[in-house]
This record gives sequence, C-alpha cells and structure tokens, in this order.
Amino acid sequence: MYFYIYDNSVNSHLNFMIKRIILTPFQKFVKIESLSGILLFSATLIAMIWANSGFSDSYNSLWQYKIGIGSETFQLTKPLILWINDGLMALFFFLIGLEIKRELLIGELNGFRKAMFPLFAAIGGMIFPLLLFLFLNDSPQTAQGWGIPMATDIAFSLAILKLLGDRVPLSLKIFLTAFAIVDDLGAVMVIAIFYSGGVDWLLISYALIPLLILSFLGYKGIYSKYWTVILGIIIWVLFLKSGIHPTIAGVLVAFTVPIRQKVDMHYFKENLSKIMTGIAQSNNENVPVLSNEQIGHMDDLEDLTDKFTSPLQKLEHRLHGWVAYFIMPIFALANAGVVFGSNMELNSSLMLNIALALFFGKLVGVTLLSWLGVKLKIAVLPEDINFLQISGIAILAGVGFTMSIFIANLAFASNLIFIDSAKVGILIGSVVSGLVGYLVLRWSGEKEKGQ
Repeated sequence: MYFYIYDNSVNSHLNFMIKRIILTPFQKFVKIESLSGILLFSATLIAMIWANSGFSDSYNSLWQYKIGIGSETFQLTKPLILWINDGLMALFFFLIGLEIKRELLIGELNGFRKAMFPLFAAIGGMIFPLLLFLFLNDSPQTAQGWGIPMATDIAFSLAILKLLGDRVPLSLKIFLTAFAIVDDLGAVMVIAIFYSGGVDWLLISYALIPLLILSFLGYKGIYSKYWTVILGIIIWVLFLKSGIHPTIAGVLVAFTVPIRQKVDMHYFKENLSKIMTGIAQSNNENVPVLSNEQIGHMDDLEDLTDKFTSPLQKLEHRLHGWVAYFIMPIFALANAGVVFGSNMELNSSLMLNIALALFFGKLVGVTLLSWLGVKLKIAVLPEDINFLQISGIAILAGVGFTMSIFIANLAFASNLIFIDSAKVGILIGSVVSGLVGYLVLRWSGEKEKGQ
C-alpha cells in the first residue's frame, strides 16, 4: 500500500520516495519472519548436531561460561545462556510489545469485529492445549509445564506459509499473524503472573518511577532513544532483581513508545514536493559530489522523514531484523541442544503430553473457538477463507518452539531431565504440526483452485 501524489512534474520522484517510506509493515513483517523461520530451523539443527557430536563439551561449557559485572554493593553475574534468555530475549519481548501496541491501535485488532475473529482463535489456542496437558498429566512434578503448549511460534509458522506461495490468501496470513500476536500477549501475561519467583515489591515500586517517566513522555508524543535505552536498562535490572522475569520489562517499555508522527500527511507531501523540486532544479548533474544546496535539501529530507515516521514503527522496523536474524537464532542455538544417547534420561509422559497438547490442543481450540465466534455472530469469517483453511492454520499453530522452550526453561528451571523432555516434546509436536499443517493448507489451496 502506498500513496500517489499528482502535484507537479516531480510525481515519479515523490511516488518512489513515498513507496520506500510508507510500505505496509505487514509485507515486511511476513518477509522477515519467513526467513527467520529458516534461520531458526538451521540454528536448531546445528545445536542438536553440536550437542551430540564429539564437541559436546564445548557446547555445554560455552553457554555456562559466566559473564558479568560486580562491586561490593552490586553483583550481576550470569552464565551466557541466561544473558541470552533474560537479556537478549528482553529485546525480543520489546519487539512483541511494539507489535501488540501497533495491532491494538491501528492494526488488525483495533476494531471490535476485526479483533474478535483472531481473538477467539487465540483464546481457544491457549485454553485447549492447557486443559489437554493438565488432563493428560499424571504427575504433580510436571504439572508446572501447563504453559508450554500455549504458545505459537510466528516465525516458523509464517515460514511454512511462505512455502505455500499463492495457495493461501493474504487474509489467512494476516489472520495467523493477528492471533499469534494475541497469543504472545497471553504468553507474556502467563510468564509475568505464574512463572516469576518471589516478588520484591519495593524494587517493583522503584521500577515504576522510570516506567512512569517514559509513559508520560510517550503520552506527550515525546520520544528519545537515549532516554528509552537508559531508563529501559534500569527497569530491566530492577525487574531482574525483583523476581518478576526481566523480559516483561521489555513489553512494558515498548508500550511507552509513541505511535503518532510529529507531522501529518498533508505537511509531509507539501514539504516533500518542495524538497524534490529543489533537488530537481539543482544544476549539478555531472559532478560526482553534491553541492552545498543539494546537501541542504538532503538534510531537510532526512529531517522531514524522521518527523513523519512513527517512532514505534521506526523502532519496530529497525529491531525486526536484529531479532529475527540474530536474537532468535542465537536463542535456538543455545537452548535446542538436547543430548540424545543410550544413557539419556527422559520423562516420556511429559514429552508425549506436550507434543499431543501442541498438536490436538491447538487444532481443536483454534478451530472450535473460531467457528463458535462466527456462529454467535460476534466475529466475521473473511470472504476468501474457509474453515478447512482455518483448521490448517490451527494445526500450524502447534509449532510452539521459541516461546514454548522459553516457558519450559522457566517451568523446570531446576530439573534438567524435565527441561530436556519438554524440549523433545516441543520439537516433536512442532515438527508434526508443521508438516500436517502444510499438507492440509496445500490440499485446501489446490481444492480452491480446482473449483
């Protein structure tokens, strides 16, 4: 989606500039997340091969290597894997917070009827896997893992949809994205409420001070990346020391970033036209360097685009590549290295329960609640989507991976056997869900074309 301007002779230049500036975020989102899914798969494969090779000791020792800072009054030292899971993943959750805020204000969740369809799907996709896991679970020791099958990995899911090309309509990709974002919000709340330790409320009250400052600045439409970084780090440290998982700080800080631009479309078009006209009239075409006049125009253009770009959208755009191409693959590399062998200890019941809850829980929950929302006339099924395709997406939602592994680490932090069992269950459930979901959506797409 982009805007056309029919003001003067520089139309083509303006259209080119605006296409680059106002490209729909969803197109970029799908492209980035699809490639991220491939990188996640590659990192997972490397981690499993590395952990089961002759260099397995180096794999384990690398992630357990302690790094930190300390003094007589302050100590912050952690193994590398916890810097990834608590630190880098806070940026992952920060991005999730930005996406949730955008969707709630101007995206697929900003209207009641628009939001109800993915909302019903997300509720079903969280509740039914949870209930199925608890129903199948027969040990109080593993009951804490009920949150593991609730999550959907949007990167892997969109990567699989990408393989289907035009066999699936764009609205189906939007549906998956919207309900996965709601699913992420649910997972964040579950982590904050149920998977945080004993809370030091005094430290939380201290953390509220910089959070309120950022909230006030955001409310006034004032954004400074330096203050956001400095106060964000302070909030993260206070959350870390308080007992609430520090990644939640990432979500809360994201909610303080303003979404509104400093200038509106009319101001932008009017001034962009003047700048482009000035550049076009500059007589410096055969010289490889810019004139002082052209440099001035370029500075004006940079200042104008900075004012016109939403701070939230700008941050989301810049962070998406780092999260998708670096943070998530590093997380997979550090956490997916399950050691298989004859002496491997696994809790087969926990492993099977997670795999079944991911596949069948998501299938039943997403499909049934979506259908119920439409039947109750609270939600509307998009015209180019049928319930066979919704069922395919529901199966695909069983690809839990990133968030599921993250919750597994929190649920069974002191029990390596349970963590490994949960990871194997997540891998089995995710692989089966991905393959079956792909086949169902491929078949439904061919059926649609055949009609």
